[in-house]
Amino acid sequence: MIDRYLNKFKGLLPEPIQQFGGLVLLTFIVIFSFGILNIFFGQGEELVEKMKKEEARIAEANKLSKIISTLPSGILTFYEGSDHYKLSKEQYETVCKITKIIPQRAVMGANLINFKAKQIYTTNGNQIAKTFVNWDKENSKCIAGFVLSGSMNGGEKEKITVSGEVLNFLSTGIDTRVYFIKNF
Repeated sequence: MIDRYLNKFKGLLPEPIQQFGGLVLLTFIVIFSFGILNIFFGQGEELVEKMKKEEARIAEANKLSKIISTLPSGILTFYEGSDHYKLSKEQYETVCKITKIIPQRAVMGANLINFKAKQIYTTNGNQIAKTFVNWDKENSKCIAGFVLSGSMNGGEKEKITVSGEVLNFLSTGIDTRVYFIKNF
Protein backbone atom coordinates (compact mmCIF):
# COMPACT_ATOMS: atom_id res chain seq x y z
CA MET A 1 0.00 0.00 0.00
CA ILE A 2 2.80 2.39 0.94
CA ASP A 3 4.63 1.41 -2.26
CA ARG A 4 1.60 2.40 -4.31
CA TYR A 5 1.48 5.88 -2.76
CA LEU A 6 5.24 6.34 -3.14
CA ASN A 7 5.06 5.37 -6.82
CA LYS A 8 2.20 7.88 -7.39
CA PHE A 9 4.22 10.58 -5.62
CA LYS A 10 7.30 9.76 -7.68
CA GLY A 11 5.29 9.99 -10.86
CA LEU A 12 4.15 13.52 -10.02
CA LEU A 13 7.67 14.94 -9.63
CA PRO A 14 10.22 15.25 -12.44
CA GLU A 15 13.47 13.22 -12.20
CA PRO A 16 15.85 16.11 -11.28
CA ILE A 17 13.65 17.12 -8.34
CA GLN A 18 13.48 13.50 -7.15
CA GLN A 19 17.29 13.29 -7.26
CA PHE A 20 17.66 16.60 -5.41
CA GLY A 21 15.16 15.42 -2.77
CA GLY A 22 17.15 12.23 -2.34
CA LEU A 23 20.36 14.23 -1.94
CA VAL A 24 18.76 16.47 0.70
CA LEU A 25 17.40 13.44 2.57
CA LEU A 26 20.80 11.69 2.47
CA THR A 27 22.57 14.85 3.72
CA PHE A 28 20.07 15.15 6.58
CA ILE A 29 20.60 11.49 7.55
CA VAL A 30 24.42 11.91 7.58
CA ILE A 31 24.29 15.10 9.70
CA PHE A 32 21.76 13.54 12.07
CA SER A 33 23.94 10.40 12.44
CA PHE A 34 27.03 12.47 13.27
CA GLY A 35 25.00 14.47 15.77
CA ILE A 36 23.98 11.28 17.57
CA LEU A 37 27.57 9.96 17.50
CA ASN A 38 28.85 13.27 18.90
CA ILE A 39 26.45 12.99 21.84
CA PHE A 40 27.90 9.61 22.81
CA PHE A 41 31.54 9.94 21.74
CA GLY A 42 32.23 13.67 21.37
CA GLN A 43 34.81 15.12 23.78
CA GLY A 44 34.47 18.78 22.84
CA GLU A 45 36.32 20.92 25.40
CA GLU A 46 38.45 18.03 26.71
CA LEU A 47 39.76 17.27 23.24
CA VAL A 48 40.61 20.91 22.56
CA GLU A 49 42.43 21.13 25.91
CA LYS A 50 44.42 17.95 25.17
CA MET A 51 45.36 19.26 21.74
CA LYS A 52 46.57 22.59 23.19
CA LYS A 53 48.70 20.78 25.80
CA GLU A 54 50.22 18.54 23.12
CA GLU A 55 50.99 21.53 20.90
CA ALA A 56 52.69 23.30 23.83
CA ARG A 57 54.71 20.15 24.62
CA ILE A 58 55.82 19.84 20.99
CA ALA A 59 56.78 23.53 20.83
CA GLU A 60 58.84 23.16 24.03
CA ALA A 61 60.52 20.00 22.70
CA ASN A 62 61.42 21.79 19.45
CA LYS A 63 62.83 24.75 21.39
CA LEU A 64 64.94 22.44 23.55
CA SER A 65 66.13 20.48 20.51
CA LYS A 66 67.44 23.71 19.00
CA ILE A 67 69.34 24.43 22.22
CA ILE A 68 70.88 20.95 22.27
CA SER A 69 71.95 21.26 18.65
CA THR A 70 73.90 24.46 19.44
CA LEU A 71 75.96 22.77 22.18
CA PRO A 72 79.23 21.07 21.27
CA SER A 73 79.53 17.32 21.75
CA GLY A 74 81.47 16.31 24.82
CA ILE A 75 81.59 17.20 28.49
CA LEU A 76 79.77 20.36 29.55
CA THR A 77 80.62 22.10 32.84
CA PHE A 78 79.49 25.30 34.52
CA TYR A 79 82.52 26.04 36.70
CA GLU A 80 85.99 27.45 36.09
CA GLY A 81 89.10 25.29 36.01
CA SER A 82 88.15 22.83 33.34
CA ASP A 83 89.24 22.31 29.74
CA HIS A 84 85.70 21.37 28.79
CA TYR A 85 82.98 23.60 27.35
CA LYS A 86 81.74 26.01 30.05
CA LEU A 87 78.00 26.63 30.16
CA SER A 88 76.53 30.00 31.06
CA LYS A 89 74.07 30.04 33.98
CA GLU A 90 71.14 30.15 31.56
CA GLN A 91 72.53 27.26 29.53
CA TYR A 92 73.21 25.30 32.74
CA GLU A 93 69.59 25.71 33.85
CA THR A 94 68.24 24.84 30.40
CA VAL A 95 70.45 21.77 30.00
CA CYS A 96 69.38 20.63 33.47
CA LYS A 97 65.72 20.93 32.57
CA ILE A 98 66.09 18.98 29.31
CA THR A 99 68.30 16.20 30.68
CA LYS A 100 66.50 12.96 31.51
CA ILE A 101 69.25 10.34 31.22
CA ILE A 102 71.53 9.25 34.05
CA PRO A 103 74.00 6.69 32.66
CA GLN A 104 75.50 3.85 34.68
CA ARG A 105 78.81 5.72 34.93
CA ALA A 106 77.19 8.52 36.97
CA VAL A 107 75.30 5.99 39.10
CA MET A 108 78.46 4.04 39.90
CA GLY A 109 80.34 7.24 40.75
CA ALA A 110 77.63 8.32 43.18
CA ASN A 111 77.43 4.83 44.69
CA LEU A 112 81.15 4.84 45.59
CA ILE A 113 80.40 7.35 48.36
CA ASN A 114 77.34 5.54 49.70
CA PHE A 115 78.25 1.99 50.75
CA LYS A 116 74.65 0.92 51.43
CA ALA A 117 73.54 2.13 47.99
CA LYS A 118 76.45 0.33 46.34
CA GLN A 119 75.56 -2.89 48.12
CA ILE A 120 71.85 -2.72 47.17
CA TYR A 121 72.77 -1.80 43.59
CA THR A 122 75.18 -4.71 43.09
CA THR A 123 73.19 -7.28 45.08
CA ASN A 124 70.03 -6.66 43.07
CA GLY A 125 71.54 -6.88 39.59
CA ASN A 126 72.22 -3.18 39.04
CA GLN A 127 68.49 -2.41 39.05
CA ILE A 128 67.41 1.23 39.40
CA ALA A 129 63.79 1.86 40.39
CA LYS A 130 63.63 5.51 39.30
CA THR A 131 65.88 8.35 38.12
CA PHE A 132 65.31 12.09 38.28
CA VAL A 133 66.94 15.34 37.17
CA ASN A 134 65.41 18.53 38.61
CA TRP A 135 66.26 22.21 38.68
CA ASP A 136 66.39 23.60 42.25
CA LYS A 137 65.20 27.21 41.83
CA GLU A 138 66.03 28.15 45.42
CA ASN A 139 69.71 27.25 45.18
CA SER A 140 70.07 27.60 41.37
CA LYS A 141 71.48 24.09 41.12
CA CYS A 142 70.76 21.01 39.09
CA ILE A 143 69.93 18.02 41.28
CA ALA A 144 70.05 14.49 39.93
CA GLY A 145 69.55 11.18 41.60
CA PHE A 146 68.10 7.74 41.55
CA VAL A 147 66.11 5.43 43.75
CA LEU A 148 67.36 1.93 44.46
CA SER A 149 65.06 -0.74 45.79
CA GLY A 150 66.07 -4.18 46.94
CA SER A 151 67.32 -6.29 49.78
CA MET A 152 70.76 -6.45 51.31
CA ASN A 153 72.02 -9.96 51.99
CA GLY A 154 68.57 -11.49 51.52
CA GLY A 155 66.98 -9.36 54.25
CA GLU A 156 64.05 -7.00 54.12
CA LYS A 157 63.48 -4.96 50.98
CA GLU A 158 64.85 -1.45 51.37
CA LYS A 159 64.50 1.73 49.38
CA ILE A 160 67.31 4.24 49.22
CA THR A 161 67.55 7.53 47.34
CA VAL A 162 70.92 8.82 46.22
CA SER A 163 70.99 12.40 44.96
CA GLY A 164 73.34 15.29 44.57
CA GLU A 165 74.40 18.27 42.52
CA VAL A 166 75.16 17.68 38.85
CA LEU A 167 78.66 18.94 38.13
CA ASN A 168 78.95 17.87 34.50
CA PHE A 169 76.75 16.90 31.59
CA LEU A 170 77.65 14.90 28.52
CA SER A 171 76.31 16.22 25.22
CA THR A 172 76.05 13.63 22.46
CA GLY A 173 74.67 16.06 19.89
CA ILE A 174 71.32 14.27 20.10
CA ASP A 175 70.68 14.49 23.82
CA THR A 176 72.34 15.41 27.10
CA ARG A 177 73.14 13.11 30.01
CA VAL A 178 74.27 13.56 33.58
CA TYR A 179 78.02 12.94 33.64
CA PHE A 180 78.94 13.39 37.31
CA ILE A 181 76.83 13.65 40.48
CA LYS A 182 78.43 15.24 43.54
CA ASN A 183 76.70 13.64 46.49
CA PHE A 184 79.13 14.33 49.33
